[in-house]
Amino acid sequence: MGGVEGVTTRQITEAAEQRNTSAVSYHFGSRQGLLREILARRGGPVDDERGRLLAEAGPSPALVDLVSCLVVPYAALLDDPSSRAYLRIVAQLRGRFAAWRVESDAATTQHLAAILDRIEAVPSAPPAVRRGRVVALIMLLTSTVADRARRIDDGTGNDLDHAAFVANLAAMGAAIITA
Repeated sequence: MGGVEGVTTRQITEAAEQRNTSAVSYHFGSRQGLLREILARRGGPVDDERGRLLAEAGPSPALVDLVSCLVVPYAALLDDPSSRAYLRIVAQLRGRFAAWRVESDAATTQHLAAILDRIEAVPSAPPAVRRGRVVALIMLLTSTVADRARRIDDGTGNDLDHAAFVANLAAMGAAIITA
């Protein structure tokens, strides 16, 4: 098994150039604790920016504006190599998206949850369908941005400039919700 789920604690300590193989357990309690910390450190500032954009959008934003509140701060991480690594880690966690509200750190997902609640309320559909569409939106967002991060890191290029990429992703996300 590769990726986030397949990495061993020994590999983590070696990559961090630590000699003590119990450093992860000591500092974070477990590999999962380390993963939560990584997600919180990057996710907190992204969530703050989402809140700022939501406030700017006013009391009755259009669906595409709500989706943009998710997309714009997340895609902004593409500018930094270590942030691109974070984006690729998040994409590997896509199997957990259905349970994100239970497992996530409420302090770093407050605005994310509020935006997703508003998005989920948009379509006139049964609750299970609305929830499924929100999960599909998150999966689209994370996988598409992670793929762009990989292309940037690999130097294989991207067809759209950043602004067009963000606008297109927001439009696709809104389309999923109203499908």
